[in-house]
Amino acid sequence: MRNFGEIQQEALVAWRSLEGDGIPVIRVGAATSDRAAGALDVVEAFRNAIGQRGLEARIVTTGSVGYSNFEPLVIISKPDYPRICYHNVTPDMVTRLVEGFLLEDDPCMELALGTLEGEGGVESIPHIPELPRSEHELRLLLRNCGFIDPENIHHYIALGGYSALHKALSMTPEEIIEEVKRSGLRGRGGAGFSTGRKLESCFKAAATPKYVICNADEGDPGAFMDRVVLESDPHAVLEGMIIFARVLGCSQGYIYTRMEYPLAVKRLKTAIQQAKQLGLLGADILGTGFSLEIEVFQGAGAFICGESSALMYSIEGKRGFPRVRPPQSIESGFRQKPTQLNNVKSYAYVPVIIQQGSDYFASIGSERSKGTAVFALAGKVENVGLVEVPMGTTLERVIFEIGGGVKGGKEFKGVQIGGPSGGCLPAEFLQTPIDFDSLTEAGSMMGSGGMIVMDEDNCMVDTARFFLDFTLKESCGKCVMCRLGTKQMLSILEDIVAGKGKPEDIDQLVQLSEDIIAGSLCGLGKSAPNPVLTTIKYFRDEYEAHIKEKRCPALVCRDLIVYYIVPEKCYRGCEHCVVVCPAKSIGEHPKRYKVVDQEKCVKCGNCLEVCPAEYSAVVKLSPVTETPKGG
Repeated sequence: MRNFGEIQQEALVAWRSLEGDGIPVIRVGAATSDRAAGALDVVEAFRNAIGQRGLEARIVTTGSVGYSNFEPLVIISKPDYPRICYHNVTPDMVTRLVEGFLLEDDPCMELALGTLEGEGGVESIPHIPELPRSEHELRLLLRNCGFIDPENIHHYIALGGYSALHKALSMTPEEIIEEVKRSGLRGRGGAGFSTGRKLESCFKAAATPKYVICNADEGDPGAFMDRVVLESDPHAVLEGMIIFARVLGCSQGYIYTRMEYPLAVKRLKTAIQQAKQLGLLGADILGTGFSLEIEVFQGAGAFICGESSALMYSIEGKRGFPRVRPPQSIESGFRQKPTQLNNVKSYAYVPVIIQQGSDYFASIGSERSKGTAVFALAGKVENVGLVEVPMGTTLERVIFEIGGGVKGGKEFKGVQIGGPSGGCLPAEFLQTPIDFDSLTEAGSMMGSGGMIVMDEDNCMVDTARFFLDFTLKESCGKCVMCRLGTKQMLSILEDIVAGKGKPEDIDQLVQLSEDIIAGSLCGLGKSAPNPVLTTIKYFRDEYEAHIKEKRCPALVCRDLIVYYIVPEKCYRGCEHCVVVCPAKSIGEHPKRYKVVDQEKCVKCGNCLEVCPAEYSAVVKLSPVTETPKGG
């Protein structure tokens, strides 16, 4: 059995052979989002361009840095130059980069996002190199994402990977538990319970065998944090699981993910196999007599299976129903045995805590929420993608300094945090610190880390309807209040957005919300009304406009808007709107300007989109407002 020092030395040699012999290195992000943007074509273009010119250069496919709006991202390292990151790279740009930078000394800065600094040494856990918005971030969880090849275990080990496991194998279970407790780590799956206390309770449970399970069933709309970690740095998750299994004496673990994540599944399985080959997983880990097998289990995509007890039933081959608690899973979970179940991010933090020390992790964040927060920033914001900031960072800093503000310079209206069951917070909460307790007090939640920004063009009533429709469809149906209560709430919201709302509907929505929260077993039902409750609390005027005035202030709800063509602006020879109208509702007035037949119009908005900007003849209005002259 090889010792860890030999494994580490082999990894360092492999890493130095990549970076240390003066040959240019081209890193291309190749996670799912990168691939959707055309990254694989870029990789192939680099291979062809380098081959045709007989150049010496290495191409490394990495995970995602998380800057979704800049993908595909390419990072080029060349001797005597800083690492340079190029954004939105297309195959057509590859020739310019190869001939300009690799063959000559022109770094093609007109194509660059920026130079990268702060790379760190190979013997320490590195910080992700600086990018334009990185001055506001602190990347612990995402430190390797977009920098290493996730399918090469040597890259992970060379940058400090599995050193925490090696250290933990010489510690007692009690010492490891104490380190995790002192770090202040709270579960990143949404509940925010102390990870150390949870581990300690499972350790003290008398029954055996015990199990470790990773909840990678990420089903929130707009969320992709766990997927990026699994695709970009899978060994971090494995290492955290192995350390926890060492504490509990587990011999079997599971990673529960969804079939919609094929690349994550592939890279996880590759990581497991590589760790086994080096003796870091499997039988007799590093000669200590401790053995652990980890299996990847693919779920069918049911949102409810993100709930811990439903997830465990699913692995057992049963229907994914949540169960009554107590007992908790740490006492009676998978196969009625003590089970340590944590989120992807929770496990991935563990190696940092063990290697760097609990005091280091506890020094980051706020008083009661330690470490960093990772969010998938989406919606009406300039810079969409992953954000990792110290706990306690304000919403304003994330949205406006890191996210670049609201897209198109429009007015910020609100932000929905914590997945489909999170609350919608208005501008007055922009100074709210991002941590478990502050968000809960505001009526929202940390959740698993989704953050959707909304602007003046978002209707908050329709937003609440959208998220409630999602949770209704994803409810397992076990609890009557969740199954029927959310359906009744959705019916009321659909009436309101259709202009059929009644004054008593608002109070009825609040009452139903309280009943659903009280009558539901799991977190899905207990949090499903949050979008409705917070939009009523903070945007009540929009509900009243829909109900009392029969208008949608944001001009979103189809039954409460109309499209008109302003005669004075309509260019007589233009046929753009006529061509794209699916309902054939646009005709011609005897004076040759276009008119919309409101009986036929399906409110698709195509006419508004194609009307030439120099005319802007098509307008969208509330039907209760005065129509344009001649409209």
